[in-house]
Amino acid sequence: MPDATDRSIVDALRADFRARLAAASTDRDLKTLNDEFLGRKSGSVTTLLKSLSSIPADARREFGQSVNALKTEIESALDDRRAALASSRPPAGAVDVTLPSRQIPLGRVHPLMRVRQQVEDIFARMGYEILEGPEVEDDYHNFEALNMPPDHPARDMQDTLYLDAPIVGGTWGAHTGRLPEAQVRAATLLRTHTSAMQIRYMKTFKPPIRILVPGRVYRRDNLDLTHTPMFQQFEGLVVDRGITMADLKGTLEAMVHELFGDSARLRLRPSFFPYTEPSAEVDISCQACSGSGCGICKQTGWLEILGSGMVHPAVLEAVGYDPDQVSGFAFGTGIERIAMLKYRVDDIRLFYENDLRFLEQFPATMDAL
Repeated sequence: MPDATDRSIVDALRADFRARLAAASTDRDLKTLNDEFLGRKSGSVTTLLKSLSSIPADARREFGQSVNALKTEIESALDDRRAALASSRPPAGAVDVTLPSRQIPLGRVHPLMRVRQQVEDIFARMGYEILEGPEVEDDYHNFEALNMPPDHPARDMQDTLYLDAPIVGGTWGAHTGRLPEAQVRAATLLRTHTSAMQIRYMKTFKPPIRILVPGRVYRRDNLDLTHTPMFQQFEGLVVDRGITMADLKGTLEAMVHELFGDSARLRLRPSFFPYTEPSAEVDISCQACSGSGCGICKQTGWLEILGSGMVHPAVLEAVGYDPDQVSGFAFGTGIERIAMLKYRVDDIRLFYENDLRFLEQFPATMDAL
């Protein structure tokens, strides 16, 4: 049973509380202290207050005052600490402006669109008009006007996707007056190349002509490392008086140097296309070995990049031009082909799988081409 000397018990509790309070840093810590010292059933101070009835009357008053003073001190200290914690706590929804900002994910220009934009920029600076045409075509524009009549063996080289039912009424571009007859034929197929747009343009406009036609084309190819049923292509056409193969080669050299650097070399090999005569396959020096020969170029030092040639007189006659007065050249290639060579990609399917691990390897802006 405590007596007047039991004041040491109060001093010990005060010292213990102050030490524990100094270490408390959360609301949970303060609640624990409140329960241990002021709890109704087993709090240390509460227990002392309950024991007052057993203390002799002459010591009860002084001891009771010291216990009540301790209780008041503890309650006040706990209230002050709670207020301090509340004032230092950020309000709900507050933003800590001292934290580093979150990185905003940036989209990237798709590598195929990157190449297309670069090619368009190159030829726009040369004065070419950039055109797009319909992706559904008729047999005349896609084949016949390009010197490929129904029985021509070149048609076998392009497995065509035909429509179940013709689409009537398609036109392109802006016109005044009556539409040219060649533009209102019913579409029966998905175009196999963008050359059809060259016919449409020459049917409507007279020389001089300088156009570039990019866009999607379709063929019945199996999906593998180098083929896809839908791919993107660009074709160029120039028609004027006195156009020669020298103009074609100079144009292609300028394009190749812009795309692959000044060290890239160019060569033309004789070939065959029904809409050009003479025709040439165009190779560039292998970028992996600088033309010395490696596994990528099969030890030849060269990689095929596109087809080209002088516009066939039969094509000029089909659009109403006089081949004795004007001449022209044409060239074309797949945008995927350029991208595969430029970025050394060995599987065309990667361009269409939307795999971020692949796409994020390309710069986020066009400035970093």
